[in-house]
Amino acid sequence: MLSVASECVPLIKTGGLADVVGALPAALAGQGWDMRVLLPAYRSLRAGAAGWARLWAAEDLFGGPGQVLAGQVAGLSVLLLDAPHLFDRDGGPYAGPGGDWPDNPQRFAALGWAAADIARLGLGDGWQPDVLHAHDWQGGLAPAYLRYRGAGQVRSVLTVHNIAFQGWAPAGLLGALRLPPEQFHSGALEYYGGLSALKAGLVTADAITTVSPTYAAELMRPEFGMGLQGVIAARAGQMTGILNGVDTDVWSPETDTGIIPYSARTLKRKALNRAALEAAFGLTVPGPLAIIVSRLTDQKGIDLIPGAMPAFVEAGGGLVVLGTGDPALEAAMRGLAARFPGRVGVRIGYDEAMSHRLFAGGDAVLVPSRFEPCGLTQMYGLRYGTLPVVAATGGLADTVIGASPATLAAGVATGIVFAPADALGLALALRRLTGLYADRKTWARLQRNAMRQPVGWAASAAAYARLYEGLAG
Repeated sequence: MLSVASECVPLIKTGGLADVVGALPAALAGQGWDMRVLLPAYRSLRAGAAGWARLWAAEDLFGGPGQVLAGQVAGLSVLLLDAPHLFDRDGGPYAGPGGDWPDNPQRFAALGWAAADIARLGLGDGWQPDVLHAHDWQGGLAPAYLRYRGAGQVRSVLTVHNIAFQGWAPAGLLGALRLPPEQFHSGALEYYGGLSALKAGLVTADAITTVSPTYAAELMRPEFGMGLQGVIAARAGQMTGILNGVDTDVWSPETDTGIIPYSARTLKRKALNRAALEAAFGLTVPGPLAIIVSRLTDQKGIDLIPGAMPAFVEAGGGLVVLGTGDPALEAAMRGLAARFPGRVGVRIGYDEAMSHRLFAGGDAVLVPSRFEPCGLTQMYGLRYGTLPVVAATGGLADTVIGASPATLAAGVATGIVFAPADALGLALALRRLTGLYADRKTWARLQRNAMRQPVGWAASAAAYARLYEGLAG
C-alpha cells in the first residue's frame, strides 16, 4: 500500500490530515497491510534523510531532477520526494511569506507523478504496492496519472479530508502538468474553465472515501460540495464514509503525564484538573466551564461565540479559548476576556501540552462548526469526559449522541447536538448545557458514557482494509 500526502505526523503537520496519514500505517498493520507514506522532502525534512536509500529518480520532474529516498521515522516507512527546486525553501508546505507558492500546481503534480510511477513500476528495492491511496488535492493527480498512463493491476483510492481546498490551476497549465488534452472536458479534468487537482482525483480514482459517513452524504449537496457536488453525486456508488480515529494512547486521561490522571471510575479527580485550569487563567466559574481548542475561523463557528456567551456567563458558565486564526476573531475572543474578567480566559496560539490541560479541566468542549468533515476535537472531549457541544454536521453528528429525553432515558447520550449552526442554536445548546450540568447525577452519567465511547482506529482500520481488499482482488 502506497499512501501519498502532503503532511504526516510526526514529520510535518498543519492540520488533522497529518494526524490521519500518520496514524493509518500502524492501524492497518494490524489488518495485515504494509503501508509506505510518500511525502515531499520539505527543507525541514531533508537533513533527517541523510544516508537514506535512493529508490527512484527522474531527471526532469517538472523543472528539475527528483529522487525518492526511503527510511524509517518513529516506526513509519517513509518515502521522501527530494526535488529541491520544488520543496527546498523557507516557509510552510503550501505558502511562504508572500502567500501561496505560485508553483503549487507543479509541486504537487510532481508528488502525484512520482506516486503513480512507483505504483506502476515499483521501487528500486523491488517493492510495489497493490493499492495507491491519495489524500486531498495535494495527492489528487496521483490517481489521474495512474489512470492515464496505464495502471496495470494497481487500483487507487482518493480520500477527501476537506473539500474546501481543491488545488485549482489555470487551463493553460494542462500541458505543463502532463495531462492529456483530450481529457479536458466537463466529464473529466475541466473545472469551471480551469483545472482542479481534487476533481482530477475524484473522476479517476477507483474508490473515493471521506472521513465520516455524514460528510459523504453532505458532499452531494450544494451547501457542502463547494462546486464539486455533481461530480461526487455521479460517483456515489464509489463513495464511502469512514470515520477517523484518535490515538488513544496519546489522548488518555488515565496515562496523560501533563494532567492529574483520572478515569471513568475516578471522575472526582477531574475536578482537580478544573481547579488547576481555573487557576492558570485566573477564573472563578460557579457553573460549567466550557473550552474551545480550535482554529479561530468562521468555518469552525467561532464567530457565533460572542453572541451566545453573555447569557451563558449570566447563567454561571465560563470559557477558556486556545487557538489562533482570523485576526478579527482573535480580537473578538480577547474582547470577551476583557468583558468578562474572571469568567473568560483566552490564549492566542497553539500549545499541545496546554490543550491536554484544557480537555482534562473543562466540563464541555464547544465545536459549533458550520461544516466538519470529521473533527477530532469532539473525540478528545469524549475521551476526557469533557462533553462535546456540537453542530449537527459531518463527523460531529456521527460521533456524538445528543442528550434528548429518549437518549437520556436509554442511557446512551454523550453530549449535546444542535441545529442549525447559528447563534440562536448555540445559545440554546449552552442553555441545555447549563441545565444538564446542574443535575450532577445525570451529568456524571453523561461523562461516563462519553469516556466509554470507542474513538480509536480499530473499526476504521478494518473498514479501510475491507476497501483495499475489494480493490486488490
